[in-house]
Amino acid sequence: MVDESSGPEQTSRESFMERALDEARQAAARGEVPIGAVVVRDGEVLAADGNRTLERKDPTAHAEILAIRAACQTVGSERLPDMDLYVTLEPCPMCAAAISFARIRRLYYGASDEKGGGVANGPQVFASTSCHHVPEVYAGFAEGDAAELLRSFFERRR
Repeated sequence: MVDESSGPEQTSRESFMERALDEARQAAARGEVPIGAVVVRDGEVLAADGNRTLERKDPTAHAEILAIRAACQTVGSERLPDMDLYVTLEPCPMCAAAISFARIRRLYYGASDEKGGGVANGPQVFASTSCHHVPEVYAGFAEGDAAELLRSFFERRR
């Protein structure tokens, strides 16, 4: 088992989460809820995006869905079994289901989402007996930065 707390792998994970945070900041600049996602294979970013539900007038245009779609197009498959997803907020139930259907290998997320989460909170999609694939899940990456980005976004909107 790889030590998740140090070494070059940790540095890479931190840089991928920083890229997801950058995507979240760009989403905020567009007036979208600041959530960003990055799909990685073998240390290479294959796809990255932030929320675009308002821009596209599409309730499914969450960062995770957009990044998964782009990665699938890049590799020419509906399955991403050797890929990891970095996202700034705990995925909602819709996104958790998409992660399972895409067969994502590992999920790394920042802040927990007590109201809308679908992994550790809410319906806990990966714990359901109807879930066909469960990724390895690592929570709390850049949690403080991700939570502050969301908190300050919503404070400005009030």
